[in-house]
Amino acid sequence: MTDLNWPLMMNNISRSDLDSLISYLKTDDPKLTQGPMVKTFEANWSKWLGVKHSVMVNSGSSANDLTMIALKEMFGPGEVIVPPLTWVSDISAVLRAGLKPVFVDIDRESLALDPNLILKALSSRTKAVFITHVLGFNGLTDKLLSELKEREIVLVEDVCESHGAKHNGRKVGTFGWASNFSFYYAHHMTTIEGGVISTDNADLYDLLLMLRSHGMVRESSRVFTRKKFASDYPDLNPDFIFAHATHNMRSTELNAVLGIEQLKRLDQNIVKRNKNFDKFLSVLDPSIFQTIFRNEGCSNYALVLILLDPNINLRNDIENCLSELQIEFRRGLSGGGNQLRQPYLKKFSGIPPAKDYPQVEHIHNFSWYIGNYPDLPENQIIKLGEVVNTIGRKYAH
Repeated sequence: MTDLNWPLMMNNISRSDLDSLISYLKTDDPKLTQGPMVKTFEANWSKWLGVKHSVMVNSGSSANDLTMIALKEMFGPGEVIVPPLTWVSDISAVLRAGLKPVFVDIDRESLALDPNLILKALSSRTKAVFITHVLGFNGLTDKLLSELKEREIVLVEDVCESHGAKHNGRKVGTFGWASNFSFYYAHHMTTIEGGVISTDNADLYDLLLMLRSHGMVRESSRVFTRKKFASDYPDLNPDFIFAHATHNMRSTELNAVLGIEQLKRLDQNIVKRNKNFDKFLSVLDPSIFQTIFRNEGCSNYALVLILLDPNINLRNDIENCLSELQIEFRRGLSGGGNQLRQPYLKKFSGIPPAKDYPQVEHIHNFSWYIGNYPDLPENQIIKLGEVVNTIGRKYAH
């Protein structure tokens, strides 16, 4: 069997991207730390997404941290509903902010929090629902949005894997009080490391500007805020008043230059990714693998392979075959599967057992994602589908 040599990501940084960095470095006295290029990228990103404000940070994880810190500062302590299927930084950000995570199982067709279970979990202690749009799927429903609005419960969207996904024709990341994006190398677009928080809330935006940079008041966009702190603390240098206990999560000008270039072709790359995923689903045997997802509005991040029924031997055969073909994969989809099985959560009291979340448990044990990128050859996608179908049919009754 011919090796396919299929990594999770390739060709995500073009020659023109690198040339843009070189051109910037050749300008007279280029600034390297956060400066005007970061502001330009923030403006471009806000326009593309459809929001009023964006704050660029050094990673999607930092975006999660700052959002949860801001949530605690603005709304006080309480509970945040989170999925067990997400990246570690979502849950750890909740814990570090001194908030309590409340876990809810997922909907297998969206891979996001099950909206009906979210509504059952809401209480007077709920400060926010922190939803993850997994692997390019839209996790929102009209019913969920309506109920959260009526109860005045904050929605935070993790869109780190789903740039450009849509709900009712509108980009996800524009529905929440805040939305977090990652620009890590393997994502839809990259600044190598980097992230952004987007919002329409002016108070949150101003707080995030300070939180991003050591909690310094001089970073505030509001003259009133800067003057008030200077007046309240006359013994302090106005340039060094620290109103909030955070650290440096700023990005750099080089990250921003790369982001400005990558954003120009994001939309066309999303079209190519979705075409690849549609082809993959069309090849899979629906009697063996899940082929029904909430594809409307999808902005596919990776080729998703999920067994319909649990089968350890079939799982192992598929993984052995993928390895032999040199196809890189990740079992458990986002974050390595069920976060409730991870050791970092064992240190906290009140964390429920993993087995209480059967949908995530199935994903944890019987699913994989495989790299999807704009230049992925169609014949390779077809070959992969044929290979896993052949393995699966050996176990058919």
